[in-house]
Amino acid sequence: MKLVTFAAQGRSPRAGVLIQGGRRVLDLQAAHRARWKKTARALSSVLAIAEGGANALDRANETLKRAASRSPGAVIPRKGVRLLAPIPNPPQMRDFLCFEKHLLQAFQAARKLRASQSPDPGAALREMEAKGILAVPQTWYERPIFYHPNRLNVIGTEQDVLWPAYCQTLDFELEFGFFIGRPGKDIPKEKAREHIFGYTIFNDISARDEQTKEMPGQLGPGKGKDFDTGNVLGPCLVTADEMPDPYRLDMEVRVNGERWGGGNSGEMRWRFEDCIAHASRSETLYPGEFFGSGTVGSGCGLEQLRFLKPGDVVELEVEGIGVLRNRVVR
Repeated sequence: MKLVTFAAQGRSPRAGVLIQGGRRVLDLQAAHRARWKKTARALSSVLAIAEGGANALDRANETLKRAASRSPGAVIPRKGVRLLAPIPNPPQMRDFLCFEKHLLQAFQAARKLRASQSPDPGAALREMEAKGILAVPQTWYERPIFYHPNRLNVIGTEQDVLWPAYCQTLDFELEFGFFIGRPGKDIPKEKAREHIFGYTIFNDISARDEQTKEMPGQLGPGKGKDFDTGNVLGPCLVTADEMPDPYRLDMEVRVNGERWGGGNSGEMRWRFEDCIAHASRSETLYPGEFFGSGTVGSGCGLEQLRFLKPGDVVELEVEGIGVLRNRVVR
């Protein structure tokens, strides 16, 4: 299923399923009530479905299968609703760095950018390369490292990304990721896939100039990432049963219809199983938590020193999930 959280005019957000090739949305609660004459707490939100485990997912599947054709009032044209993030306020977010190609290219671009500000750019670049300045840290090869995005700054597809007032260099990041469905602690790598509820696309909007200033403090990206509308998830959550292999998905980013980059999820150096096993060490993971893959190689503007402008429309597409589309406004 392609689960969504949607809002129709004058109504609070509800859980639904994209049907008919994404042209319509099935209101799960309305369909359940029409078929069985009662509401289902397990279908009250996408988070509730994740928290409800296999029984809630079975209830959603049964509602989709048996109620859709008999509940015309529960079927709404996609254009008539607003899609929020699949889980609008995840209980927790972690964003990893799983793609080596992105790191290599991003650090190379960052060195060029810093060197260009020197009186002798060529000499400055050679010095940074010789000293290992802005190089991939050895730590990255030893463990899947991550930071916590602000879970309160989440928006969905077709919502405007608000340009931070302090930023001059705004960037996108083409990622995908998953939501936890089964709680667990000290999860072994070989059991980790059992804890994945479903997958979505993630655009990790980044204020690159601010990030560059804060990262030397070694506490993370700070205001380089933390601002309203900075974390974009969607357009839907594809349940894990419909994506048996998340490691062969084509990924592409377009800006104003022009292809700016992309890659394939098979290029991941660290896989989601590694991320789950690492993050769950002496820590319980809960349903609804989101894990990001980090940027795919050639999946951001920094790697090509090409950045966004106010008014740009950014589209991230991941095979099997869909297109996450947002306009940048200032």
